[in-house]
Amino acid sequence: MISVGAGAAARKGRRGARTRPRPMEVQFRTIVSPHQLNSRWGRRIYWLVLVAVVVLFTMAFVFPLYWMVTGAMKTPDEIAEMPPTLVPKDPTLGNFLEAWDLFDIGTLLANTAYYAFGAWAFSMAVDVAAAYALSKLRPAFGNVILGAMLATLMIPPMVILIPLYVTIVDLGLLNNPWGLWFPAAANGFTIFLLKRFFDSIPRELIEAAQIDGAGPLRTLWSVVLPVSRPILGVTSIFTIVTAFKDFVLPLLVMTDSEKMTVSVGLSQTAGAVTQNQVMGGLVITSIPMIIVFFVFQRHIMAGLTAGSIKG
Repeated sequence: MISVGAGAAARKGRRGARTRPRPMEVQFRTIVSPHQLNSRWGRRIYWLVLVAVVVLFTMAFVFPLYWMVTGAMKTPDEIAEMPPTLVPKDPTLGNFLEAWDLFDIGTLLANTAYYAFGAWAFSMAVDVAAAYALSKLRPAFGNVILGAMLATLMIPPMVILIPLYVTIVDLGLLNNPWGLWFPAAANGFTIFLLKRFFDSIPRELIEAAQIDGAGPLRTLWSVVLPVSRPILGVTSIFTIVTAFKDFVLPLLVMTDSEKMTVSVGLSQTAGAVTQNQVMGGLVITSIPMIIVFFVFQRHIMAGLTAGSIKG
């Protein structure tokens, strides 16, 4: 009886093994099959297409910068030639020095840096407080408030430009830095980024701070902000770059020539100078933002992905 039972159990085990479902193989459907891609001509065509796409996209982004730099090195006669020359025949750096003096770029850069720093300070104060309240304090109708903030991103900036300008005029903020700082103080996209990162902060850290007697402001300053440096760096860069390159609002608010920003000052003086001098001024004013990008590009990518994965 024992041998019969053992044989039946073995047969049952073999049937179970035969009927056990096999793991599903993942298949990827593409235009070119993996077999064709691994062939000699397949690899050659793949690398040819990859290099062509990379080169074309690189040229599309880099060529305007190259044209601006080389245009600043040309003479007025050469820059007006048709067809245009890709390489300056007699390159000169004198146009950069002339542009610095003609546009008074030193004053324009100082004004722009001052406005950008103020916009950054007020934006961080307002946006960090709003994101912290929506993420950790959980007010009533918090999701509705966040949805209303994000809905403002769907409105084109030109639609609210006239009401914004009328408000600035009514408050008497023309030729006043507050006319640029107040509109930059609240940004729905920045609040959304900050809130997503704050949501990823473990609740245990907040509860431990509360047990130690820390209030909401103390918890924000001592717990939340120190661990939020990546996203704070990214939002800071976005805010500063946006304030630096803004044109329409400073054009309407800062009408005094001594208080203009770089973009407005160059546009106001461009009609009185040659085109190569304009190119020189554009190159000089582009250098700060290019340096910021190359220095902080790793922080930008790290901050955008920070808080997106919870584990």
